[in-house]
Amino acid sequence: MRVHVVTIAYNSGDELGQMLASLPEAAPGIDLDVDIVDNGGASRAVDAAAHRYGARIIRPGRNLGYGQGANLGFAHPRAEWLLLVNPDAEFTPGAITTLLQAAERWPRAGALGPRLLDRTGEVYPSARRLPTLTTGIGHALLAGIWPGNPFTRAYRGETTGEHSCGWLSGACLLLRAQAFAEIGGFDPGYFMFFEDVDLGLRLRQAGWKSVYVPEAAVIHDQGTSWRERPAAMVRAHHASAARYLSRVYHRPYQAPLRAALHIGLDLRARYLSRGDNPTQARRAARLRPGGKA
Repeated sequence: MRVHVVTIAYNSGDELGQMLASLPEAAPGIDLDVDIVDNGGASRAVDAAAHRYGARIIRPGRNLGYGQGANLGFAHPRAEWLLLVNPDAEFTPGAITTLLQAAERWPRAGALGPRLLDRTGEVYPSARRLPTLTTGIGHALLAGIWPGNPFTRAYRGETTGEHSCGWLSGACLLLRAQAFAEIGGFDPGYFMFFEDVDLGLRLRQAGWKSVYVPEAAVIHDQGTSWRERPAAMVRAHHASAARYLSRVYHRPYQAPLRAALHIGLDLRARYLSRGDNPTQARRAARLRPGGKA
């Protein structure tokens, strides 16, 4: 069996090599074909990691963002299964094999995602329900002051047991090449954030499932990019949320609702990132509903 692996690098350091080094034990006996899409920054680390671990480098010459970078990497898929992974993730032994075994149990799985853990072993809720207007507003307003509120619980879904869900974190996704091609890959209109939510929505609309496989574990330090530029990330996140909601509520009679949502998201982004206040922005990062950071 062969798996085509793509990772999106931007100013990557030693973590890229650590991720690549974890691949063989995660997929013993499986042929892994690895591409690094270098979106810019510290290319020397990319060159070194690619040389050491036998990966190809694709350099678009500019920062395409996450989803469009993935589309470029998978433009000519070389396997039935595609694996998209953040460069700062680290696979546990057998993780990829476990995802592939789960795929055999779910013939309509277009995407499968592992259990994501931070360095302390805490589980990140990476398999969630597709956000609705009610759960989205409730989660945004209450999560900071009442973490266990029913809106947040409903949105975050379950973190135990193999099950079908609304969408999976793009930090690590096993994708069926047929399904990915059928829906046209990621929407390139998302530079970062919500492209994985949107992917889950379009997979469901096309009759495919997103399946959470907690037996497969991947370590990922959530929030690295947020810590570096928290205010800019807040603004980017809210802009992507507005795009996603415009797709969900696209009917002509919903134009007033779309306008209200755009205004509300813009005001919230301005408030949380006012003066590039890092404290407020980091608080928003903890509440974010999507993205891979």
